[in-house]
Amino acid sequence: MQQGWADAYGHLNEAYYLVPFSNATWKMQDHFGIGTDYFEATGCAIYTVETHLRYLNDVRMPSTMAIETLMLGSGPKKIWYAHRMLVDGEVCATAEFMTLHYDTRQQRTVEMPAEIRTALGKAAVDEVPGWVGRRISLDGK
Repeated sequence: MQQGWADAYGHLNEAYYLVPFSNATWKMQDHFGIGTDYFEATGCAIYTVETHLRYLNDVRMPSTMAIETLMLGSGPKKIWYAHRMLVDGEVCATAEFMTLHYDTRQQRTVEMPAEIRTALGKAAVDEVPGWVGRRISLDGK
């Protein structure tokens, strides 16, 4: 946690929860061969179209965060994944993402190469955690 990320209450400002998750996403993309080198070679990128962020426990200065990534599923043009933020082994936040494989040269979504789809499929969790896919409402449904 960086010094400038704390709010007036001394804990991680809500806007900065997304920064470590975003950094973890870049590492995930590199792991699957769809990072910046891939973009430079193909013009294709991973665009986030939806994010669900849950704040579960307070993160105070100074803290060291660990981010775990869960591959939830994928399709020819989509990647669905989540991250968990841990501080001292305790889950403090989760983030769920839906992304699209987008060709910036053609300005449209396109299918990912077969070898990337295969690698994503092999990395998918057997069971999606219960906190995934939730929606916001006043009645808790």
